[in-house]
Amino acid sequence: MGAQWKQKGREISALKRGQLFGKLAKEIVVAAKLGGPDPDLNARLAVAIEAAKKQSVPRDTIERAVKKGAGLTGETVNYELVTYEGFAPGKVPLIVECLTDNRNRTAPEIRMLFKDGQLGAPGSVMWMFEHVGIVDAHIAGAGVDLEGVAIEAGAQNVEPLAEAPAGEVGARFICDRADLDSVTKYLKKAGWSVTTSEMSYLAKNAVEVPESQKAVVVEFINAIDEHDDVHRIYTALK
Repeated sequence: MGAQWKQKGREISALKRGQLFGKLAKEIVVAAKLGGPDPDLNARLAVAIEAAKKQSVPRDTIERAVKKGAGLTGETVNYELVTYEGFAPGKVPLIVECLTDNRNRTAPEIRMLFKDGQLGAPGSVMWMFEHVGIVDAHIAGAGVDLEGVAIEAGAQNVEPLAEAPAGEVGARFICDRADLDSVTKYLKKAGWSVTTSEMSYLAKNAVEVPESQKAVVVEFINAIDEHDDVHRIYTALK
């Protein structure tokens, strides 16, 4: 509920795969710029690289993105994080994060994508969400004391995850944003495989729409998600 929007059950065409590769590379660039090029010392970069590998992003593309972000190619990196708030059809709250090198290009295009919904002013939706750190991870074994692990890691909450490799336990650790890096590093050192480590918005209350309208809402969110500058979408859709 309220976590990053993810497309499900859709074939990825060559064009969509190219868009996906571009977004994954952009995340690597930003992570390397913020925390340096060594994934052993930069948890966000390590997760971004792993996510790119899982989507079969070519190794040279990953390496080029790391070098670009770290300033080793002589290229200027000027991505800006711009956040938009609004509602999908059915009054479903949305937070849309964009990484863009041209705010003046992105803004009108996002407004156009919201034509069937409602684009709000800053703060119009943000209060409906909690801004936290999220770490998704899994570890081999059964009967893991998730609450004990969360306390040791410095997380404020933990939830079991249904999706985990066979024979493993998956969990979502929720922490203060300032503790995201330390929680991620603790889990990795303790043998957990980290699949997500990011700032996230969690909806305080889920919004349920009639089944007859849900397809319209999903189509609306997917259309926004496919924009090249859209980095993450958070929704209160149940």
